[in-house]
Amino acid sequence: MTRPYIAREHEFEPQHGLPEKLPADEHILWQGGPRWQRLARSAFHADVLAVYFGAMLAWRFVSVLGEGGSVLDGLRSLIWLAPLFATGLGLVLLLAWLSARSTVYTLTERRVVMRIGIVLTITFNLPLKRLEGASLHALGGDVGDIALALERDTRIAWLQLWPHVRPWGVVRPQPMLRAVPDAERVARRLTQAWTQVNGPSAPEPSPRGQPATSRPSHA
Repeated sequence: MTRPYIAREHEFEPQHGLPEKLPADEHILWQGGPRWQRLARSAFHADVLAVYFGAMLAWRFVSVLGEGGSVLDGLRSLIWLAPLFATGLGLVLLLAWLSARSTVYTLTERRVVMRIGIVLTITFNLPLKRLEGASLHALGGDVGDIALALERDTRIAWLQLWPHVRPWGVVRPQPMLRAVPDAERVARRLTQAWTQVNGPSAPEPSPRGQPATSRPSHA
């Protein structure tokens, strides 16, 4: 079983987002990171959490009124719940911001490099030759997720990748470039780089808003 090269420290990165300098004949085609607001919604589900907390507060308020309490009594019943829920939501947003801030995705002519992690930083080096395919899912505007399908003998633990992993793919995890701005352009560059390495069978990226899975005939 093949395991991608992993580097665990980047305090003294010789090149931004990379554990070592690239060879002289290899160049960066694109480098970027997640847009944290979109990452908070798509990976950390902050919008769903906000709706849930709001519904809980509304239910508490209505319950007090239903028991004969006044509007003031209803508001008083939220004195402790509201700050608690706000703190929980704030921590989720902070986690999303820190995750986006510490993440660097790099595409070169030969590989995709993912430097991820808040406390413990890990760098995954994914050669294009070991990618079977990719999928683009638009999140709105120009932002999207790009999932990378690895060869079957290349394994990375789902928990090592989270939240930079395709949802629900626990059996065969797929690394994912999360909430990438200008995702269609990045997907095209990835396709072009893959074609240069593997041949002309790489498909075009999917249209805006439509997830599509590419399955090159050889990789």
